Amino acid sequence: MGVTDLSSSRASVTHDILWGPHQFHIPVMGTGFTIDTPLRVGRYGISSVISLVDDQLIEQIRQRYCETEGEPYHPIKDTDDDPRAHRITAYLDLVHGLLNRQVKALQSTPFKAGSEITRYFELLPDCPLRTAYQNMLAETDSSRRATMENALRARAVPGRIDVNIMTKLDSPTYQGRNRRPPLYNDAMAALRGFARSKLSTGVVFSAGMNPALYTYTSEFPDFHPDQQGHIHKQIILKVSDYRSAFVQGKFLARRGLWVSEFRIESGLNCGGHAFPTQGLLVGPVLDEFRVRRDELRTAIYKTLCDSCNTRSTPPPVPPPPIRVTYQGGIGTAEEHGQLIRYYELDGTGWGTPFLLCPEVTNVDENLLDRLSKARGNDVFLSDASPLNIPFWNLRNSDSEQARELRIQQNRPGSACPKNHALTNTEFTEEPICIASRAYQARKLEQLEKQSLPPEIKEFERQKILSKSCICHDLGGSVLRRNAIDATTTPAICPGPNLAGFSRIFQLEELIGHIYGRLSVLADTHRSHVLIQELRLYLQYLRRQIELASHNLIDTAPRYFEEFRDNLYQGIEYYRNVARDLIGDSCDRFLEELKTAAGELESLVIRHTTPAMAGTQPRL
Repeated sequence: MGVTDLSSSRASVTHDILWGPHQFHIPVMGTGFTIDTPLRVGRYGISSVISLVDDQLIEQIRQRYCETEGEPYHPIKDTDDDPRAHRITAYLDLVHGLLNRQVKALQSTPFKAGSEITRYFELLPDCPLRTAYQNMLAETDSSRRATMENALRARAVPGRIDVNIMTKLDSPTYQGRNRRPPLYNDAMAALRGFARSKLSTGVVFSAGMNPALYTYTSEFPDFHPDQQGHIHKQIILKVSDYRSAFVQGKFLARRGLWVSEFRIESGLNCGGHAFPTQGLLVGPVLDEFRVRRDELRTAIYKTLCDSCNTRSTPPPVPPPPIRVTYQGGIGTAEEHGQLIRYYELDGTGWGTPFLLCPEVTNVDENLLDRLSKARGNDVFLSDASPLNIPFWNLRNSDSEQARELRIQQNRPGSACPKNHALTNTEFTEEPICIASRAYQARKLEQLEKQSLPPEIKEFERQKILSKSCICHDLGGSVLRRNAIDATTTPAICPGPNLAGFSRIFQLEELIGHIYGRLSVLADTHRSHVLIQELRLYLQYLRRQIELASHNLIDTAPRYFEEFRDNLYQGIEYYRNVARDLIGDSCDRFLEELKTAAGELESLVIRHTTPAMAGTQPRL
C-alpha cells in the first residue's frame, strides 16, 4: 500500500478532527461522574460530556488537578464579580490544556505493544483509520513504515470535551442577600463560562427549551457559523422527538444559530433524569428523523438564511451538516450496529456501563461495589429530584440511606449546600429547594393541618419526603474518590440497563463490547433495547393508571387514550420493520413484541376508565 493511500477522504479526516474517530460518545452522568472523563480517555479519541451544574465541585476538581499536574492554582471565590462563569472557564481551559499535553505525549510514544499510541489505534472501530494502522503494522519496508507511522501520529486526535447545561436549571444567584440580575442565573453563567473558554467543541442543551438562554447564546460570536459553515462552538440539542427538534432548531436559527447535532434520548430508558413521552417509542421517533432529515435541515437552513439577511450578514454556503445520534439503554454491539445502519445515525451514546469502569468515570469504591451487585429493582424510577422530574436512582446508595436516616431522626430534608434548584416560593420570598429542610418542615406541617383521606395524605407525605439533595450528592463520589471530602453521601443515577452488566470492567473490555470484538453481558438472554423501552413504558403507564384510579393524581382520560394509542402504533411499527431492522434474531423480537402487546391490551381492559371502555384497537 502506498503512503498516499493511508488517509481517507478529506471529509473523513475533517470528521475525525471535529467529532473524533469513534462511533460512540460518553454522555453526561450526574454532576461529577464524567467531570474529568476527558482527562481519563479523551487522549484515545473518545468524546465525553462534562456537567456544568456544580461550579463549586468544578472548582474543587480544578484545584486537585492543578496540584497533581504542577499547574498554578488561583482560587476563584464567591466574592468574585462572576464566580460561576469564571470557575467554569478556568476549569475547561485547564482540561483543554492538559488533554492537549496528553495527546502530544501519546503521539510521541513508539508503536509497540502496550504503548499509548498503540492503545489508541487498537481501541478504534473498524474504519479507514484502523485499516491504515493495520496496513502500517504489515509494512516490512522500514522507511515506508516510518513514513506511515508519522502520518498516523498526526491523525491520533483527541475526543471532544463537550459540556452539558440543563436549560431548566436556571436558579437565581445572590450576592449577600441581593439577588443578582438574570444574566448571573445558573444556566446563563454556565453558558458564559463555556463561551469564554478555549474549547472548540459543543454545548449540549438538555431538559427542553429555555428561550432566554437560547437568545443569550446568540450574543457570542463563536456560536454563529461563518460563511464556510465552520462553527467554533457548536450547539447540540438533546431531544425526545422530531417536533421538539424542529421547533427548537428553527427558534435558534432565527437568532443566527445552527444546531450541529440532535442527540435523541429515550424518554425512559436512560440514566439520570427521565423525561417520559406520552408513549412515543424511540423506533418510530428515529424513523421520522431518518425520513425527514433533509426536510429538517432545509427548513432550519432557510430560517437561518432569513435571519442572516435581516442582519445583513452572509449565510453559510453550503448549509452546515447536522448530525443525528441516539442514546439510552443500548447494551450490545448488535443493537449499536442495527440502530446506526437502519436509522442512518452518526453515532450512539453509551452511559451506564461506563459507571462500572473506574478508568472512565468517578465512582468511589464503596458505591462501585454496590453498583456492580445491583439487581432487579435496585435501580428504580424515583421522585428524588427536586425538579419534580422522574429520576433513576440506586436504592441502597449513600444518599438514599442518609435521606431515610434523616426521616427516622425526625429531621427530613437537606441542608441545601449548593442552591442550584431554588424553585419554590410557597413559604418564602426568596426561592428555596423542595428537597431542603427549610421547605419540607413547612410543607409537612401544612399537610398535617389538611383534612384528607389517610391514603392521600400518606401519598403526599411520601412525595414530600422523597426529594433528595442530588445537586450536592451527585458530586459526592468524585469528592470521596479524590479524598476531598470523606463525609459526603454520594448519589448515583444509572439507567435500568445496568441489570445487564454485573462487574467492574476495563476500558478495553467495554469498547470491545461496543464494537463486537467480545461480549461482557451478564445476561445472555437480554431483550432488545427497543423491547426494553417498550416494557418500561408499559410499567410507567400501569403505575399512572393505578395512581389515577386511587385519585392520587388528577389525569384526564384523554391522556391515557393517547398514551395507549401511541404504544399500539409503536408496536405495529416494530412488527412491520422487524425483519429489516433486527435481522436474523427478529423471531425472538417479534415473540416478545407479541407478549408486550398482550400486556398492553390486558392493562387497558383491566384498568380502563369509562371514557376508554371499548375503544382500544386489537393487535
